[in-house]
Amino acid sequence: MDIWLLPRARLGELIATLRARGYDVVAPTPRDGAIVYDTIESDADLPIGLGDEQSPGRYRMVARGDAAVFGYAVGPTSFKRNFHVPTERLYRVERVGGALRFVPEPVAARKVALLGARGCDLVALRSLDRVLQGDRYRDERYAARRSDVVLIAVHCGTPSASCFCTSMGTGPRASGPWDLALTELTTGQHRFIVETGSAMGLTLVRELGLRAAGTLDKIHAAKVPIAAAESITRRLETDALGARLAQNLDHPRFAKVAERCLACTNCTQVCPTCFCTTVEDHTELDGSAAERHRRWDSCFDLEFSYIHGGPVRPSVRARYRQWLTHKLSSWHEQFGSSGCVGCGRCITWCPAGIDITEEAREVGSPRKAEKTT
Repeated sequence: MDIWLLPRARLGELIATLRARGYDVVAPTPRDGAIVYDTIESDADLPIGLGDEQSPGRYRMVARGDAAVFGYAVGPTSFKRNFHVPTERLYRVERVGGALRFVPEPVAARKVALLGARGCDLVALRSLDRVLQGDRYRDERYAARRSDVVLIAVHCGTPSASCFCTSMGTGPRASGPWDLALTELTTGQHRFIVETGSAMGLTLVRELGLRAAGTLDKIHAAKVPIAAAESITRRLETDALGARLAQNLDHPRFAKVAERCLACTNCTQVCPTCFCTTVEDHTELDGSAAERHRRWDSCFDLEFSYIHGGPVRPSVRARYRQWLTHKLSSWHEQFGSSGCVGCGRCITWCPAGIDITEEAREVGSPRKAEKTT
């Protein structure tokens, strides 16, 4: 792996190079009081000098007082929505004479460069790849959108109070595979230390004509994610956690948290690994045509588990238990990893301030749980 120096003044050249190659650059940008991921045109669209303050049930975008570009943690969106889109039409059915004609909705070809991906978001994408591409029920629409993607990671230097990536092994340093990984240094000359992780990454470095980073810059860059890890105070003990949760399905804590949970689905909407969907059919009033659409769904929705006779999980208690135990327990059995990447979004964006680490700690505590009546 080679390490290079990219002056801050030349960050826009990297974006321009990607756009010249036909890539839509998706990166952090300020919008509606939050830092979100969206398509940008230049480095002027990035959250320059902006950070965030997060805690259970609270998010604020704030001015940092410097010119840092990636001086924030994570916002309410993730890169998931670029590939596993929130809503889409699957096909249209038209009545032609006495026959029906099915017209599938094509997936538009799109080259995407993800700029600013944190370690937690990269692990989340790999989890979605495992579920939606690598499993026996392959989602061809997702796979088509993931076919030409450049990943430019940023080693996190500013985790929020909601983050617990160190407990989940997903950050602050971003693990590969990625094409490029940046570390932002703001002391002295504002610059990025660039690591190459692929042939595409090396090609981009050569097109930009970057020079090799010096020894001191390499040392300073290595310290950034280490210092970030030391600043993270939220913890979740994951050793045998899945087994402990599975043994405590009747824990009284589930009834207690259900008194606070609004079943609003915020946690699943902001989660970078949730992938559940539902389908809806829309028919013309004259019966001439119909369309089938797919949209994100949530296990907190009462109708999500509906079968003939009613929902399988009618209570908020049952639905919260399903979400928590799937993320931290049964996901391992299904997909070989945790369904949680420790990004803390579900903590920050829960209007009731419910903390997944606190609930998992209580339910998964190594003691025999009392059974509810």
